Amino acid sequence: MAVGISLLLTSFLLFTTSALAATYMEGFLKNGNFEEKPKPGAIKKTVLKGKYALPSWEINGFVEYISAGPQPGGMYFNVAHGVHAVRLGNEASISQTITIKAGSLYALTFGASRTCAQDEVLRVSVGTVFGDLPLQTLYSSNGGDTYAWGFKLNATVVKVSFRNTGVQEDPACGPLIDAVAIKELFPPMPTRDNLVKNHGFEEGPHRLVNTSSGVLLPPRQEDLTSPLPGWMIESLKAVKFIDKKHFNVPFGLAAVELVAGRESAIAQILRTIPDKVYGLTFTIGDARNGCHGSMMVEAFAAKDTFKVPFESKGKGEFKTVSFKFKAATARTRITFYSSYYHTRIDDFGSLCGPILDEVRVFPIA
Repeated sequence: MAVGISLLLTSFLLFTTSALAATYMEGFLKNGNFEEKPKPGAIKKTVLKGKYALPSWEINGFVEYISAGPQPGGMYFNVAHGVHAVRLGNEASISQTITIKAGSLYALTFGASRTCAQDEVLRVSVGTVFGDLPLQTLYSSNGGDTYAWGFKLNATVVKVSFRNTGVQEDPACGPLIDAVAIKELFPPMPTRDNLVKNHGFEEGPHRLVNTSSGVLLPPRQEDLTSPLPGWMIESLKAVKFIDKKHFNVPFGLAAVELVAGRESAIAQILRTIPDKVYGLTFTIGDARNGCHGSMMVEAFAAKDTFKVPFESKGKGEFKTVSFKFKAATARTRITFYSSYYHTRIDDFGSLCGPILDEVRVFPIA
């Protein structure tokens, strides 16, 4: 009897452990905030020496281990997500091998910024897929931009890599990376009452605890797999994923901010019935982040265009609007972008714009 109970307990514990391990992944990669320092013999001044000089990471090329604050030569580095960061010299990279679930959708979240006034490109790769993120556009004047990058692979063991692809005029220049986290995403499904997937933007990338500037979602040409399930970033510039902790969000815990005018568009393709009339409702407003002025969100559904003005006083106000459109085909694209460009009234170096939340499309009887 005792043997039987013991076997049952062992089986239960094994099942529970494996189930927990297989259900969810979210948080920093190993030493993902770079706060575990290199051993004294693995660093000379700021330069890392040896392939495994940075704990839990593999390095190639000229990589520096940076502490926040004034730097030799008169430069100053703001490390937005902690105290330490790495800087990638020309064609240098850092990488780490991780275990994932084959076929699942994931998003990396990382702090990245340029360190010199010249074009810098950061190549993000996971396994066989990669994207090049141009860092010349600063969305936050303090350089503390945070990006998300989505991927989906039919593999269980993959290498995550960050690489400076260019050869700069100044070899001391190169992207600064100060945090790397990962999150497994679960794509929401449409319902009978709402054809829009992830209609309130609640399912999205990991939000770093000590970030207050939101998470930038790069356009499709830089990331084929969107880190915002159900949605595509169809523009030249990023849109921003914002959370209720740091911004005014009309509904739920998250929304998106259209931060780069017409260059910052978000879209989704819906299954529709041709010639059927549908209702479209959505909420726009300001994030209470110093973004003032006359705003305009343009929405497109099938052959129809809707323009929604909004006068922002920076107080976190919002409004919900409703329209009707007729589907022309079995697939209908809905698209949203901001008509104008805005910067924060207290910081002209930080891009901002209207927020979008709670998008609904439903058949009208």
